[in-house]
Amino acid sequence: MISTLHIKNIGIIEDLVLNLNNGLNILTGETGAGKTLIIDSLQIATGGRFSKEMIRHGEEFSFVELSLYMPNHESSIDGNIIISREIHTNGRNSCKINGRLVTVSELKFFMQNIIDIHGQMDNQSLLDSNMHIKYLDDFIGENIKPLKAEYSKLYKEYKNILLELKDNYGDDKEKQRKLDLLRYQIQEIEVAHLKVGEDVEIENLRERINNSEKIQNNLNEVDNEIGETSIDSVSNAIRALEKVESLDKKYENTLNTLKSIYYDLQELSRDVKAFKDEMEFDEEEREKVEQRADLIHDLKRKYGNDIEEILKYKEEISNEVEKIENSEEYILELKKELKNVKEKMNDLAIKMNRIRVQYAEILSNKVNTELTELEMKNAKFKVEIKFAENDIELGTKHVGAHCDVTNGCDNSNKTEEYHKDGQDKIQFLISTNIGEEDKPLIKIASGGEMSRIMLGIKNVLADVDEVPIMVFDEIDTGISGRAAKSVGEKLKQIAQNHQVICITHQANIAAKGDYNYYISKNVEEGRTITSIKQLDEEETIKEIARIASGDCSKVALEHAKELRKIA
Repeated sequence: MISTLHIKNIGIIEDLVLNLNNGLNILTGETGAGKTLIIDSLQIATGGRFSKEMIRHGEEFSFVELSLYMPNHESSIDGNIIISREIHTNGRNSCKINGRLVTVSELKFFMQNIIDIHGQMDNQSLLDSNMHIKYLDDFIGENIKPLKAEYSKLYKEYKNILLELKDNYGDDKEKQRKLDLLRYQIQEIEVAHLKVGEDVEIENLRERINNSEKIQNNLNEVDNEIGETSIDSVSNAIRALEKVESLDKKYENTLNTLKSIYYDLQELSRDVKAFKDEMEFDEEEREKVEQRADLIHDLKRKYGNDIEEILKYKEEISNEVEKIENSEEYILELKKELKNVKEKMNDLAIKMNRIRVQYAEILSNKVNTELTELEMKNAKFKVEIKFAENDIELGTKHVGAHCDVTNGCDNSNKTEEYHKDGQDKIQFLISTNIGEEDKPLIKIASGGEMSRIMLGIKNVLADVDEVPIMVFDEIDTGISGRAAKSVGEKLKQIAQNHQVICITHQANIAAKGDYNYYISKNVEEGRTITSIKQLDEEETIKEIARIASGDCSKVALEHAKELRKIA
Protein backbone atom coordinates (compact mmCIF):
# COMPACT_ATOMS: atom_id res chain seq x y z
CA MET A 1 0.00 0.00 0.00
CA ILE A 2 0.96 3.66 -0.39
CA SER A 3 1.54 4.96 3.11
CA THR A 4 2.70 8.47 2.12
CA LEU A 5 2.61 10.55 -1.07
CA HIS A 6 4.77 13.68 -1.11
CA ILE A 7 4.32 16.13 -4.00
CA LYS A 8 6.31 19.31 -4.52
CA ASN A 9 5.98 22.00 -7.23
CA ILE A 10 3.49 20.34 -9.57
CA GLY A 11 0.88 22.72 -10.99
CA ILE A 12 -0.81 24.56 -8.14
CA ILE A 13 0.60 22.06 -5.62
CA GLU A 14 3.44 23.75 -3.75
CA ASP A 15 4.26 21.15 -1.10
CA LEU A 16 1.70 18.51 -0.22
CA VAL A 17 1.95 15.38 1.94
CA LEU A 18 -0.87 12.83 1.77
CA ASN A 19 -0.99 9.95 4.27
CA LEU A 20 -3.09 7.10 2.89
CA ASN A 21 -4.53 3.92 4.39
CA ASN A 22 -5.58 0.43 3.41
CA GLY A 23 -9.10 0.03 2.06
CA LEU A 24 -11.09 2.59 0.08
CA ASN A 25 -9.53 6.08 0.11
CA ILE A 26 -11.96 8.68 -1.33
CA LEU A 27 -10.67 12.06 -2.57
CA THR A 28 -13.20 14.85 -3.13
CA GLY A 29 -13.09 18.59 -3.64
CA GLU A 30 -14.23 21.35 -5.92
CA THR A 31 -13.28 21.43 -9.60
CA GLY A 32 -9.79 22.83 -10.16
CA ALA A 33 -8.63 22.21 -6.59
CA GLY A 34 -5.85 19.87 -7.75
CA LYS A 35 -7.38 16.39 -7.51
CA THR A 36 -6.22 15.35 -10.97
CA LEU A 37 -2.73 16.67 -10.19
CA ILE A 38 -2.51 14.03 -7.47
CA ILE A 39 -3.27 11.31 -10.04
CA ASP A 40 -0.76 12.91 -12.43
CA SER A 41 1.83 12.77 -9.65
CA LEU A 42 1.15 9.07 -9.10
CA GLN A 43 1.60 8.49 -12.83
CA ILE A 44 4.92 10.36 -12.71
CA ALA A 45 6.02 8.14 -9.80
CA THR A 46 5.22 5.04 -11.85
CA GLY A 47 7.44 6.16 -14.75
CA GLY A 48 4.76 7.98 -16.74
CA ARG A 49 5.39 10.85 -19.12
CA PHE A 50 6.10 14.28 -17.74
CA SER A 51 5.84 17.70 -19.33
CA LYS A 52 8.00 20.58 -18.11
CA GLU A 53 4.86 22.73 -18.18
CA MET A 54 3.68 20.77 -15.13
CA ILE A 55 6.45 22.31 -12.98
CA ARG A 56 4.99 25.02 -10.76
CA HIS A 57 5.47 28.49 -12.21
CA GLY A 58 8.63 30.17 -10.92
CA GLU A 59 10.18 26.91 -9.60
CA GLU A 60 13.22 25.07 -10.99
CA PHE A 61 12.09 21.51 -10.32
CA SER A 62 9.23 19.24 -9.29
CA PHE A 63 9.42 16.26 -6.98
CA VAL A 64 7.24 13.23 -6.25
CA GLU A 65 7.98 10.67 -3.56
CA LEU A 66 6.04 7.52 -2.65
CA SER A 67 6.49 5.59 0.56
CA LEU A 68 5.17 2.08 -0.02
CA TYR A 69 4.60 -0.50 2.69
CA MET A 70 5.02 -3.92 1.06
CA PRO A 71 6.52 -6.35 3.60
CA ASN A 72 6.46 -9.32 1.20
CA HIS A 73 8.15 -7.53 -1.71
CA GLU A 74 11.73 -8.61 -2.46
CA SER A 75 12.92 -4.98 -2.75
CA SER A 76 11.47 -3.80 0.56
CA ILE A 77 13.68 -2.71 3.45
CA ASP A 78 11.93 -3.50 6.74
CA GLY A 79 8.75 -3.69 4.66
CA ASN A 80 9.22 -0.24 3.09
CA ILE A 81 10.01 0.87 -0.46
CA ILE A 82 10.78 4.51 -1.25
CA ILE A 83 10.16 5.68 -4.82
CA SER A 84 11.16 9.19 -5.89
CA ARG A 85 11.35 11.16 -9.11
CA GLU A 86 12.72 14.67 -9.54
CA ILE A 87 12.44 16.64 -12.76
CA HIS A 88 14.12 20.00 -13.49
CA THR A 89 13.27 22.72 -15.96
CA ASN A 90 16.60 22.08 -17.72
CA GLY A 91 15.41 18.55 -18.56
CA ARG A 92 17.43 16.73 -15.92
CA ASN A 93 15.46 13.77 -14.62
CA SER A 94 16.40 11.51 -11.70
CA CYS A 95 14.51 8.41 -10.54
CA LYS A 96 15.34 6.44 -7.41
CA ILE A 97 14.21 3.18 -5.84
CA ASN A 98 15.27 2.99 -2.20
CA GLY A 99 17.88 5.66 -2.88
CA ARG A 100 19.36 3.82 -5.90
CA LEU A 101 19.37 5.72 -9.19
CA VAL A 102 17.42 4.00 -11.98
CA THR A 103 16.28 4.91 -15.48
CA VAL A 104 12.69 5.92 -16.23
CA SER A 105 12.12 2.62 -18.06
CA GLU A 106 13.47 0.69 -15.05
CA LEU A 107 11.13 2.64 -12.75
CA LYS A 108 8.18 1.94 -15.06
CA PHE A 109 9.00 -1.78 -15.16
CA PHE A 110 9.37 -1.91 -11.38
CA MET A 111 6.06 -0.15 -10.73
CA GLN A 112 3.92 -1.89 -13.36
CA ASN A 113 2.87 -4.63 -10.94
CA ILE A 114 2.43 -2.31 -7.96
CA ILE A 115 0.04 0.47 -9.06
CA ASP A 116 -2.69 0.32 -11.69
CA ILE A 117 -4.13 3.74 -12.57
CA HIS A 118 -7.58 3.92 -14.19
CA GLY A 119 -8.40 7.30 -15.61
CA GLN A 120 -10.35 8.57 -18.56
CA MET A 121 -8.93 6.37 -21.32
CA ASP A 122 -5.49 6.25 -19.74
CA ASN A 123 -3.14 3.50 -20.79
CA GLN A 124 -3.49 0.67 -18.33
CA SER A 125 -2.84 -3.05 -18.15
CA LEU A 126 -6.42 -4.06 -19.02
CA LEU A 127 -6.17 -2.13 -22.28
CA ASP A 128 -3.01 -4.03 -23.24
CA SER A 129 -4.16 -7.12 -25.15
CA ASN A 130 -0.81 -8.76 -24.45
CA MET A 131 -1.82 -8.88 -20.78
CA HIS A 132 -5.21 -10.52 -21.38
CA ILE A 133 -3.85 -14.07 -21.50
CA LYS A 134 -2.25 -13.46 -18.10
CA TYR A 135 -5.53 -12.20 -16.66
CA LEU A 136 -7.42 -15.24 -17.97
CA ASP A 137 -4.76 -17.68 -16.73
CA ASP A 138 -4.70 -15.99 -13.33
CA PHE A 139 -8.48 -16.36 -13.24
CA ILE A 140 -8.16 -20.06 -14.10
CA GLY A 141 -5.50 -20.56 -11.44
CA GLU A 142 -4.26 -24.01 -10.43
CA ASN A 143 -6.17 -25.78 -13.21
CA ILE A 144 -3.72 -24.46 -15.80
CA LYS A 145 -0.52 -23.77 -13.85
CA PRO A 146 1.04 -27.29 -14.15
CA LEU A 147 0.40 -27.36 -17.91
CA LYS A 148 1.92 -23.89 -18.34
CA ALA A 149 5.01 -24.88 -16.33
CA GLU A 150 5.54 -28.01 -18.45
CA TYR A 151 4.92 -26.05 -21.66
CA SER A 152 7.35 -23.32 -20.57
CA LYS A 153 10.19 -25.85 -20.23
CA LEU A 154 9.47 -27.24 -23.69
CA TYR A 155 9.24 -23.72 -25.13
CA LYS A 156 12.75 -22.90 -23.90
CA GLU A 157 14.02 -26.12 -25.42
CA TYR A 158 12.18 -25.29 -28.66
CA LYS A 159 13.81 -21.82 -28.84
CA ASN A 160 17.27 -23.28 -28.20
CA ILE A 161 16.86 -25.83 -31.00
CA LEU A 162 15.73 -23.09 -33.41
CA LEU A 163 18.85 -21.08 -32.55
CA GLU A 164 21.00 -24.15 -33.19
CA LEU A 165 19.35 -24.69 -36.56
CA LYS A 166 19.67 -21.02 -37.46
CA ASP A 167 23.38 -21.13 -36.65
CA ASN A 168 24.01 -23.64 -39.46
CA TYR A 169 26.94 -21.76 -41.01
CA GLY A 170 25.10 -20.88 -44.22
CA ASP A 171 25.69 -22.60 -47.57
CA ASP A 172 28.55 -24.93 -48.55
CA LYS A 173 30.91 -22.04 -49.42
CA GLU A 174 30.26 -20.39 -46.07
CA LYS A 175 30.83 -23.70 -44.29
CA GLN A 176 34.12 -24.21 -46.10
CA ARG A 177 35.31 -20.70 -45.26
CA LYS A 178 34.42 -21.31 -41.63
CA LEU A 179 36.20 -24.67 -41.62
CA ASP A 180 39.34 -23.21 -43.21
CA LEU A 181 39.50 -20.49 -40.57
CA LEU A 182 38.96 -22.86 -37.66
CA ARG A 183 41.47 -25.43 -38.97
CA TYR A 184 44.06 -22.69 -39.43
CA GLN A 185 43.52 -21.56 -35.84
CA ILE A 186 43.79 -25.13 -34.53
CA GLN A 187 47.00 -25.72 -36.47
CA GLU A 188 48.46 -22.40 -35.30
CA ILE A 189 47.89 -23.40 -31.67
CA GLU A 190 49.02 -27.02 -32.10
CA VAL A 191 52.29 -26.07 -33.84
CA ALA A 192 53.20 -23.89 -30.86
CA HIS A 193 53.25 -26.95 -28.50
CA LEU A 194 52.17 -24.79 -25.60
CA LYS A 195 52.48 -25.85 -21.97
CA VAL A 196 50.44 -24.40 -19.13
CA GLY A 197 52.57 -21.88 -17.21
CA GLU A 198 55.13 -21.58 -19.99
CA ASP A 199 54.22 -17.98 -20.66
CA VAL A 200 55.27 -16.98 -17.13
CA GLU A 201 58.53 -18.94 -17.36
CA ILE A 202 59.45 -17.50 -20.76
CA GLU A 203 58.77 -13.94 -19.58
CA ASN A 204 61.04 -14.47 -16.56
CA LEU A 205 63.80 -15.84 -18.80
CA ARG A 206 63.34 -12.98 -21.22
CA GLU A 207 63.70 -10.50 -18.35
CA ARG A 208 66.94 -12.15 -17.28
CA ILE A 209 68.38 -12.07 -20.79
CA ASN A 210 67.49 -8.40 -21.24
CA ASN A 211 69.30 -7.64 -17.98
CA SER A 212 72.11 -10.17 -18.42
CA GLU A 213 74.89 -7.63 -18.97
CA LYS A 214 73.96 -5.71 -15.83
CA ILE A 215 73.70 -8.94 -13.84
CA GLN A 216 77.01 -10.23 -15.25
CA ASN A 217 78.93 -7.07 -14.31
CA ASN A 218 77.65 -7.11 -10.75
CA LEU A 219 78.30 -10.85 -10.35
CA ASN A 220 81.89 -10.28 -11.54
CA GLU A 221 82.28 -7.64 -8.86
CA VAL A 222 80.89 -10.00 -6.23
CA ASP A 223 83.21 -12.79 -7.46
CA ASN A 224 86.20 -10.50 -7.26
CA GLU A 225 85.36 -9.46 -3.70
CA ILE A 226 84.82 -12.98 -2.32
CA GLY A 227 87.11 -14.81 -4.75
CA GLU A 228 90.47 -16.50 -4.17
CA THR A 229 92.02 -13.50 -2.45
CA SER A 230 89.41 -13.39 0.33
CA ILE A 231 89.40 -17.15 0.75
CA ASP A 232 93.24 -17.23 0.95
CA SER A 233 93.16 -14.43 3.54
CA VAL A 234 90.74 -16.36 5.74
CA SER A 235 92.84 -19.52 5.24
CA ASN A 236 95.98 -17.71 6.43
CA ALA A 237 94.07 -16.42 9.47
CA ILE A 238 92.98 -19.98 10.30
CA ARG A 239 96.58 -21.26 10.19
CA ALA A 240 97.75 -18.45 12.46
CA LEU A 241 95.04 -19.17 15.08
CA GLU A 242 95.76 -22.92 14.99
CA LYS A 243 99.20 -22.14 16.45
CA VAL A 244 97.73 -20.55 19.59
CA GLU A 245 94.36 -22.25 20.03
CA SER A 246 95.65 -24.52 22.81
CA LEU A 247 96.71 -21.57 24.92
CA ASP A 248 93.21 -20.23 25.59
CA LYS A 249 89.68 -21.50 25.05
CA LYS A 250 88.58 -18.24 23.41
CA TYR A 251 91.05 -18.75 20.54
CA GLU A 252 89.51 -22.13 19.85
CA ASN A 253 86.00 -20.58 19.52
CA THR A 254 87.25 -17.86 17.18
CA LEU A 255 89.06 -20.50 15.11
CA ASN A 256 85.82 -22.47 14.68
CA THR A 257 84.02 -19.32 13.54
CA LEU A 258 86.75 -18.58 10.98
CA LYS A 259 86.56 -22.11 9.63
CA SER A 260 82.76 -21.75 9.23
CA ILE A 261 83.27 -18.46 7.36
CA TYR A 262 85.90 -20.14 5.16
CA TYR A 263 83.50 -22.91 4.13
CA ASP A 264 80.65 -20.41 3.56
CA LEU A 265 82.89 -18.25 1.38
CA GLN A 266 83.85 -21.26 -0.69
CA GLU A 267 80.15 -22.17 -1.12
CA LEU A 268 79.25 -18.57 -2.02
CA SER A 269 82.07 -18.38 -4.51
CA ARG A 270 80.84 -21.54 -6.25
CA ASP A 271 77.27 -20.17 -6.32
CA VAL A 272 78.39 -16.86 -7.85
CA LYS A 273 80.40 -18.68 -10.51
CA ALA A 274 77.29 -20.80 -11.31
CA PHE A 275 75.22 -17.61 -11.57
CA LYS A 276 77.79 -16.17 -13.97
CA ASP A 277 77.65 -19.30 -16.12
CA GLU A 278 73.84 -19.06 -16.23
CA MET A 279 74.11 -15.50 -17.53
CA GLU A 280 76.16 -16.50 -20.52
CA PHE A 281 73.66 -16.32 -23.40
CA ASP A 282 74.77 -16.46 -26.98
CA GLU A 283 72.94 -14.43 -29.58
CA GLU A 284 71.20 -17.49 -31.04
CA GLU A 285 69.69 -18.44 -27.67
CA ARG A 286 68.64 -14.86 -27.04
CA GLU A 287 66.85 -14.79 -30.41
CA LYS A 288 65.03 -18.06 -29.68
CA VAL A 289 63.67 -16.74 -26.39
CA GLU A 290 62.50 -13.50 -28.04
CA GLN A 291 60.76 -15.41 -30.81
CA ARG A 292 59.06 -17.77 -28.34
CA ALA A 293 57.88 -14.87 -26.18
CA ASP A 294 56.53 -13.04 -29.24
CA LEU A 295 54.74 -16.18 -30.45
CA ILE A 296 53.03 -16.74 -27.09
CA HIS A 297 52.08 -13.06 -26.88
CA ASP A 298 50.52 -13.22 -30.37
CA LEU A 299 48.52 -16.34 -29.51
CA LYS A 300 47.30 -14.78 -26.25
CA ARG A 301 46.22 -11.67 -28.17
CA LYS A 302 44.15 -13.84 -30.54
CA TYR A 303 42.81 -16.65 -28.42
CA GLY A 304 42.97 -16.02 -24.67
CA ASN A 305 44.49 -14.23 -21.69
CA ASP A 306 46.74 -17.15 -20.77
CA ILE A 307 47.85 -20.51 -22.16
CA GLU A 308 45.09 -22.35 -20.31
CA GLU A 309 42.46 -20.22 -22.08
CA ILE A 310 44.18 -20.73 -25.45
CA LEU A 311 44.11 -24.51 -25.05
CA LYS A 312 40.46 -24.37 -23.96
CA TYR A 313 39.62 -22.31 -27.05
CA LYS A 314 41.38 -24.90 -29.23
CA GLU A 315 39.21 -27.62 -27.71
CA GLU A 316 36.05 -25.58 -28.37
CA ILE A 317 36.83 -24.89 -32.02
CA SER A 318 37.87 -28.51 -32.52
CA ASN A 319 34.40 -29.52 -31.37
CA GLU A 320 32.92 -26.90 -33.69
CA VAL A 321 34.89 -28.29 -36.64
CA GLU A 322 33.58 -31.74 -35.85
CA LYS A 323 30.04 -30.34 -35.65
CA ILE A 324 30.38 -28.58 -39.04
CA GLU A 325 31.92 -31.63 -40.68
CA ASN A 326 29.00 -33.69 -39.43
CA SER A 327 26.45 -30.88 -39.78
CA GLU A 328 24.05 -32.81 -41.98
CA GLU A 329 23.72 -35.57 -39.42
CA TYR A 330 23.60 -33.01 -36.63
CA ILE A 331 20.85 -31.02 -38.35
CA LEU A 332 18.82 -34.17 -38.94
CA GLU A 333 19.16 -35.00 -35.28
CA LEU A 334 18.09 -31.47 -34.30
CA LYS A 335 15.07 -31.65 -36.59
CA LYS A 336 14.01 -34.95 -35.04
CA GLU A 337 14.37 -33.40 -31.62
CA LEU A 338 12.43 -30.30 -32.73
CA LYS A 339 9.61 -32.44 -34.11
CA ASN A 340 9.38 -34.33 -30.83
CA VAL A 341 9.32 -31.10 -28.79
CA LYS A 342 6.69 -29.53 -31.06
CA GLU A 343 4.44 -32.57 -30.77
CA LYS A 344 4.59 -32.32 -26.99
CA MET A 345 4.01 -28.55 -27.15
CA ASN A 346 1.02 -29.04 -29.46
CA ASP A 347 -0.57 -31.52 -27.07
CA LEU A 348 -0.10 -29.16 -24.13
CA ALA A 349 -1.27 -26.13 -26.15
CA ILE A 350 -4.48 -27.97 -27.07
CA LYS A 351 -5.08 -28.95 -23.45
CA MET A 352 -4.50 -25.36 -22.31
CA ASN A 353 -6.78 -24.10 -25.08
CA ARG A 354 -9.62 -26.36 -23.93
CA ILE A 355 -9.27 -25.09 -20.37
CA ARG A 356 -9.07 -21.48 -21.51
CA VAL A 357 -12.15 -21.81 -23.72
CA GLN A 358 -14.07 -23.25 -20.78
CA TYR A 359 -12.99 -20.57 -18.33
CA ALA A 360 -13.27 -17.77 -20.91
CA GLU A 361 -17.01 -18.40 -20.97
CA ILE A 362 -17.14 -18.39 -17.17
CA LEU A 363 -15.14 -15.14 -16.99
CA SER A 364 -17.34 -13.54 -19.67
CA ASN A 365 -20.51 -14.45 -17.80
CA LYS A 366 -19.15 -13.11 -14.50
CA VAL A 367 -18.09 -9.81 -16.08
CA ASN A 368 -21.45 -9.46 -17.83
CA THR A 369 -23.19 -9.97 -14.48
CA GLU A 370 -21.05 -7.17 -13.07
CA LEU A 371 -21.88 -4.90 -16.00
CA THR A 372 -25.60 -5.52 -15.48
CA GLU A 373 -25.22 -4.49 -11.84
CA LEU A 374 -23.35 -1.38 -13.05
CA GLU A 375 -26.40 -0.35 -15.13
CA MET A 376 -24.87 -1.57 -18.43
CA LYS A 377 -27.55 -4.16 -19.22
CA ASN A 378 -27.03 -3.97 -22.97
CA ALA A 379 -23.26 -4.37 -22.79
CA LYS A 380 -21.74 -7.75 -23.61
CA PHE A 381 -18.19 -8.67 -22.62
CA LYS A 382 -16.46 -11.51 -24.43
CA VAL A 383 -13.10 -13.23 -24.21
CA GLU A 384 -11.91 -13.88 -27.76
CA ILE A 385 -9.50 -16.79 -28.21
CA LYS A 386 -7.55 -17.41 -31.39
CA PHE A 387 -5.62 -20.64 -31.72
CA ALA A 388 -2.88 -20.71 -34.36
CA GLU A 389 -4.26 -17.56 -36.00
CA ASN A 390 -7.77 -19.02 -36.46
CA ASP A 391 -10.85 -17.83 -34.55
CA ILE A 392 -12.59 -20.06 -32.04
CA GLU A 393 -16.26 -19.60 -31.37
CA LEU A 394 -16.91 -20.61 -27.78
CA GLY A 395 -18.74 -23.91 -27.42
CA THR A 396 -18.79 -24.72 -31.16
CA LYS A 397 -16.95 -27.40 -33.09
CA HIS A 398 -14.80 -26.19 -35.97
CA VAL A 399 -12.57 -27.64 -38.65
CA GLY A 400 -8.79 -27.34 -38.83
CA ALA A 401 -7.16 -25.54 -35.95
CA HIS A 402 -10.34 -24.70 -34.06
CA CYS A 403 -11.03 -26.15 -30.65
CA ASP A 404 -13.89 -26.47 -28.26
CA VAL A 405 -14.28 -27.95 -24.81
CA THR A 406 -16.33 -30.97 -25.86
CA ASN A 407 -14.76 -32.04 -29.14
CA GLY A 408 -11.18 -30.84 -28.76
CA CYS A 409 -8.90 -29.63 -31.56
CA ASP A 410 -8.24 -30.89 -35.04
CA ASN A 411 -4.55 -30.00 -35.30
CA SER A 412 -3.89 -31.27 -38.82
CA ASN A 413 -4.33 -28.08 -40.85
CA LYS A 414 -3.27 -25.40 -38.42
CA THR A 415 -0.58 -22.80 -38.97
CA GLU A 416 2.29 -23.28 -36.52
CA GLU A 417 2.62 -20.40 -34.11
CA TYR A 418 4.20 -20.82 -30.72
CA HIS A 419 4.71 -18.30 -27.94
CA LYS A 420 5.63 -18.58 -24.31
CA ASP A 421 2.04 -19.17 -23.15
CA GLY A 422 0.96 -21.65 -25.81
CA GLN A 423 -0.74 -21.11 -29.16
CA ASP A 424 -3.63 -18.97 -27.96
CA LYS A 425 -4.05 -15.28 -28.65
CA ILE A 426 -6.53 -13.78 -26.22
CA GLN A 427 -8.28 -10.44 -26.36
CA PHE A 428 -11.05 -8.91 -24.28
CA LEU A 429 -13.89 -7.57 -26.45
CA ILE A 430 -16.96 -5.50 -25.59
CA SER A 431 -20.20 -4.51 -27.27
CA THR A 432 -21.83 -1.67 -25.36
CA ASN A 433 -25.15 -1.60 -27.23
CA ILE A 434 -27.46 -4.16 -28.79
CA GLY A 435 -26.64 -4.79 -32.44
CA GLU A 436 -23.11 -3.38 -32.26
CA GLU A 437 -20.12 -5.51 -33.14
CA ASP A 438 -17.62 -6.66 -30.53
CA LYS A 439 -14.67 -4.26 -30.23
CA PRO A 440 -11.37 -4.33 -28.33
CA LEU A 441 -11.57 -2.50 -24.99
CA ILE A 442 -9.23 0.23 -26.18
CA LYS A 443 -11.73 1.27 -28.88
CA ILE A 444 -14.56 2.08 -26.46
CA ALA A 445 -15.40 5.76 -26.96
CA SER A 446 -17.15 6.72 -23.71
CA GLY A 447 -14.96 7.40 -20.73
CA GLY A 448 -17.80 6.61 -18.34
CA GLU A 449 -18.48 3.28 -20.05
CA MET A 450 -14.79 2.47 -20.05
CA SER A 451 -14.53 3.18 -16.33
CA ARG A 452 -17.46 0.92 -15.46
CA ILE A 453 -16.21 -1.85 -17.76
CA MET A 454 -12.81 -1.67 -16.13
CA LEU A 455 -14.39 -1.71 -12.69
CA GLY A 456 -16.51 -4.74 -13.54
CA ILE A 457 -13.53 -6.68 -14.87
CA LYS A 458 -11.36 -5.64 -11.95
CA ASN A 459 -14.01 -6.75 -9.48
CA VAL A 460 -14.17 -10.23 -11.04
CA LEU A 461 -10.37 -10.48 -11.12
CA ALA A 462 -9.82 -8.84 -7.73
CA ASP A 463 -8.90 -12.10 -5.98
CA VAL A 464 -6.26 -13.01 -8.57
CA ASP A 465 -5.05 -9.52 -9.54
CA GLU A 466 -1.51 -9.21 -8.16
CA VAL A 467 -1.42 -5.40 -8.40
CA PRO A 468 -1.94 -4.27 -4.78
CA ILE A 469 -2.83 -0.59 -5.43
CA MET A 470 -5.61 0.60 -7.73
CA VAL A 471 -6.28 4.23 -8.55
CA PHE A 472 -9.54 5.39 -10.13
CA ASP A 473 -9.67 8.95 -11.45
CA GLU A 474 -13.27 10.24 -11.72
CA ILE A 475 -14.60 6.78 -12.54
CA ASP A 476 -18.10 8.20 -12.05
CA THR A 477 -17.94 10.47 -15.12
CA GLY A 478 -21.18 10.23 -17.09
CA ILE A 479 -23.10 8.19 -14.51
CA SER A 480 -25.48 8.92 -11.66
CA GLY A 481 -28.18 7.36 -9.50
CA ARG A 482 -28.22 3.57 -9.37
CA ALA A 483 -25.12 3.28 -11.58
CA ALA A 484 -23.12 5.44 -9.19
CA LYS A 485 -24.41 3.39 -6.24
CA SER A 486 -23.29 0.19 -7.98
CA VAL A 487 -19.88 1.68 -8.78
CA GLY A 488 -19.42 2.55 -5.11
CA GLU A 489 -20.34 -0.99 -4.08
CA LYS A 490 -17.85 -2.49 -6.56
CA LEU A 491 -15.09 -0.17 -5.36
CA LYS A 492 -15.85 -1.24 -1.80
CA GLN A 493 -15.57 -4.91 -2.78
CA ILE A 494 -12.25 -4.40 -4.57
CA ALA A 495 -10.93 -2.49 -1.54
CA GLN A 496 -11.25 -5.66 0.53
CA ASN A 497 -8.21 -7.08 -1.30
CA HIS A 498 -6.49 -3.94 -2.58
CA GLN A 499 -5.70 -0.42 -1.54
CA VAL A 500 -8.07 1.72 -3.62
CA ILE A 501 -7.66 5.46 -4.21
CA CYS A 502 -10.64 7.08 -5.91
CA ILE A 503 -11.42 10.63 -6.99
CA THR A 504 -15.18 11.13 -7.22
CA HIS A 505 -17.95 13.72 -7.58
CA GLN A 506 -20.70 11.28 -6.59
CA ALA A 507 -22.19 11.24 -3.10
CA ASN A 508 -23.09 7.53 -3.41
CA ILE A 509 -19.45 6.70 -4.01
CA ALA A 510 -18.02 9.12 -1.44
CA ALA A 511 -20.27 7.56 1.19
CA LYS A 512 -18.54 4.19 0.70
CA GLY A 513 -15.11 5.53 1.70
CA ASP A 514 -13.15 3.94 4.53
CA TYR A 515 -11.12 7.16 4.61
CA ASN A 516 -12.25 10.44 3.07
CA TYR A 517 -10.01 13.36 2.09
CA TYR A 518 -10.97 16.87 1.05
CA ILE A 519 -8.82 18.75 -1.46
CA SER A 520 -9.07 22.53 -1.56
CA LYS A 521 -7.19 25.50 -2.95
CA ASN A 522 -6.43 28.84 -1.35
CA VAL A 523 -4.66 32.01 -2.38
CA GLU A 524 -1.67 32.91 -0.23
CA GLU A 525 0.57 35.89 -0.99
CA GLY A 526 -0.85 36.13 -4.50
CA ARG A 527 -0.36 32.46 -5.34
CA THR A 528 -2.80 29.52 -5.47
CA ILE A 529 -1.89 26.59 -3.23
CA THR A 530 -3.52 23.16 -2.98
CA SER A 531 -4.04 21.57 0.44
CA ILE A 532 -5.57 18.30 1.59
CA LYS A 533 -7.21 17.18 4.81
CA GLN A 534 -8.33 13.79 6.06
CA LEU A 535 -11.93 14.17 7.24
CA ASP A 536 -13.38 12.86 10.46
CA GLU A 537 -16.88 11.32 10.44
CA GLU A 538 -18.73 14.60 10.97
CA GLU A 539 -16.71 16.32 8.25
CA THR A 540 -17.30 13.35 5.94
CA ILE A 541 -21.07 13.68 6.39
CA LYS A 542 -20.89 17.39 5.53
CA GLU A 543 -18.81 16.69 2.42
CA ILE A 544 -21.25 14.02 1.21
CA ALA A 545 -24.08 16.52 1.73
CA ARG A 546 -22.19 19.19 -0.24
CA ILE A 547 -21.60 16.79 -3.13
CA ALA A 548 -25.19 15.58 -3.15
CA SER A 549 -26.99 18.95 -3.00
CA GLY A 550 -24.43 21.73 -3.09
CA ASP A 551 -25.11 22.81 0.50
CA CYS A 552 -25.18 21.49 4.06
CA SER A 553 -28.84 22.01 4.82
CA LYS A 554 -30.58 19.83 7.39
CA VAL A 555 -32.22 17.77 4.65
CA ALA A 556 -28.90 17.33 2.82
CA LEU A 557 -27.17 16.27 6.04
CA GLU A 558 -29.90 13.73 6.83
CA HIS A 559 -29.57 12.31 3.31
CA ALA A 560 -25.79 12.14 3.71
CA LYS A 561 -26.14 10.31 7.03
CA GLU A 562 -28.51 7.84 5.39
CA LEU A 563 -26.05 7.21 2.55
CA ARG A 564 -23.28 6.74 5.07
CA LYS A 565 -25.40 4.37 7.13
CA ILE A 566 -26.23 2.26 4.07
CA ALA A 567 -22.53 2.19 3.12
